[in-house]
Amino acid sequence: MAPPGTPRRRDPGRRERIVVAAAELAARRGFATVALSEIGAEAGIVGSGVYRHFDSKLAVLVAVLDRGMDRLADRAAEIVRAGTDPRTTLTALVDDHIAVAITERAALAVYHREVHTLPEEARRGLRRRQRLYVEEWVSVLAPLRPDLADAEVRVLVHAAIGAIQSTLSFRSGLADDHLARLLSTVAHAGLGVPAAREP
Repeated sequence: MAPPGTPRRRDPGRRERIVVAAAELAARRGFATVALSEIGAEAGIVGSGVYRHFDSKLAVLVAVLDRGMDRLADRAAEIVRAGTDPRTTLTALVDDHIAVAITERAALAVYHREVHTLPEEARRGLRRRQRLYVEEWVSVLAPLRPDLADAEVRVLVHAAIGAIQSTLSFRSGLADDHLARLLSTVAHAGLGVPAAREP
């Protein structure tokens, strides 16, 4: 036990637990219906403990949405920086987005449902990062589809991402690996580029 007067250390995993708990609850019920006390309970802490990491319920929502966007954007940048051939890079982008849609389903579902409720500045920031994420895909697909105009490339990228994220709106009941294969097939078909390897 720490001596009296010793500053309490924050649990570095607690903030993450709060964000994950908030995403799970919001995905099931909608963020507006979720109380901070419920988020705390889901994270295994008292409700007031949430305030050690977030100054408001809105700040929790922003963290949930940032987490999902960070995960997608950071990994996409790594994939593109790896400098493999464009087809392999494109398949890696598809595979990664599918992995996030399956393993981080709650966070992505909350993003699509709640982003419009954010204050304008926070919403603009997320939308800007979303556009940059799409640009990563466009920069890889364009050389693979020289037959298409820039606007057409962008339509295909948005369609492929939309096809992957369609799984957020319903529960298929399929095993994750089967679902991933189907989504990869659909996304690559929409992009008009065969997968670099079997999904």
